[in-house]
Amino acid sequence: MTTPASTSPRASLSVMDGALMIVGIIIGIGIFRTPQLVALNVGSETAFVVAWILGGAATLIGALVYAELAATYPSTGGEYRFLERALGQPVALMFAWARTTVIQTGAIAAVAFVLGDYAQALFSLGDMGPAIYAAVALAVLTAVNIYGTYQSKTAQNLFSFVLMGCLGAIIAVGFLFGGEGVAAAPVDATTGVGAFGLAMVFVLLTYGGWNEAAYLSADVRDVRRDMFRILMLGTAIVTALYVLINVSFLHVLGLEGLRKSSAIAADVMRAGVGDSAATVVSLIVCVAALSTINASIFTGARLYHALGDDLALSKLSTWSDTGNNPRNAILMQSAIAFGLVILGALARDGFTAMVEYTAPVFWSFLLLVGVSSIVLRQRDAGRDRPFRMPLYPLTPIVFCLICAYLLYSSLVYTGAGAFVGVAVLLAGVPFVVYGLRHRNKTVPAE
Repeated sequence: MTTPASTSPRASLSVMDGALMIVGIIIGIGIFRTPQLVALNVGSETAFVVAWILGGAATLIGALVYAELAATYPSTGGEYRFLERALGQPVALMFAWARTTVIQTGAIAAVAFVLGDYAQALFSLGDMGPAIYAAVALAVLTAVNIYGTYQSKTAQNLFSFVLMGCLGAIIAVGFLFGGEGVAAAPVDATTGVGAFGLAMVFVLLTYGGWNEAAYLSADVRDVRRDMFRILMLGTAIVTALYVLINVSFLHVLGLEGLRKSSAIAADVMRAGVGDSAATVVSLIVCVAALSTINASIFTGARLYHALGDDLALSKLSTWSDTGNNPRNAILMQSAIAFGLVILGALARDGFTAMVEYTAPVFWSFLLLVGVSSIVLRQRDAGRDRPFRMPLYPLTPIVFCLICAYLLYSSLVYTGAGAFVGVAVLLAGVPFVVYGLRHRNKTVPAE
């Protein structure tokens, strides 16, 4: 018996579904680690808070650019389709390579390992415990996503609501039980324009994920009206939570305490719940990791589906009618992530190395998407645009400048991991050549 299949999704996501998906992707493990790294690269508490506010503003600007593109060109391919239309198939294929080898699958595997570390602290499974937890979480959430879009979005809504509640609890503890800071010897910190640029790399990494809304555009019930609402609601929720939680961190620990703390959330929670803080925070991080993995699996597989269409790979492009999802694409994405989990079990890299590896590639393609928004406004001027970004062309120009600055900072002020990421990107040239040769000429423009 064969499973019915179609080549296009049935729109089923509401504004709240989409916004919670974005919240779930953005609020991941970063908020429990990057505040320390930001504190080490700013000169004052004011600069620390300003960095997080600027991060929210930059995210809002980017969201406006993406809202116009996603509402005008809805597709499961998201950024891949934007780049293809504006800059051509070679650039789009290079992006597809980058997303599958550096950006998306690497992020899924890394978050799965963080989940494994914290779950191992709650209940040890031996030396390979973190890898076992990572693999089990990836397998379970892959199964949920394969089962159907309804099940995966329901799980995401649950994760996101629980996660927002947990962050709210940390914020409340910070304001109720803090106030005097933690006595800490001065720590060597790097300040200046360059250092602040590196701080913003970490801030915007923590805000990262809002662009995944582009991959939801074919699943949203009324994309012409609702994509803008999804992005605005999602980024507003995250910005409010991030600014409040970082102010609460300062309220408890002070800037020097933040610089010294490698477990900021645990130190803050200890002020309110005592020695059980480590257990509470481990549970919160596990929820955050599950939320990010589930949402990343959901959005990431949409690109594989679009790529399968373009390269005439019928197995990859198949859209399941029963689950209303790209089941084969989900399986392929998770298989790559499983491979990275196995490699990670053999040789683990630190969080900072992951930032260095992904940041230059990520910001280079976001810069190209910003350029694409300007190109498509000019080239496709007669097309109906359900949402038009305000203050054009200032908005996309500012977005491009932000991306260019972050690309520069991620190359100049980080370590060798950045160049490894660039090397992996360049290794995708043979894939681009293959893709151009096997391009499916019958695929209609979306």
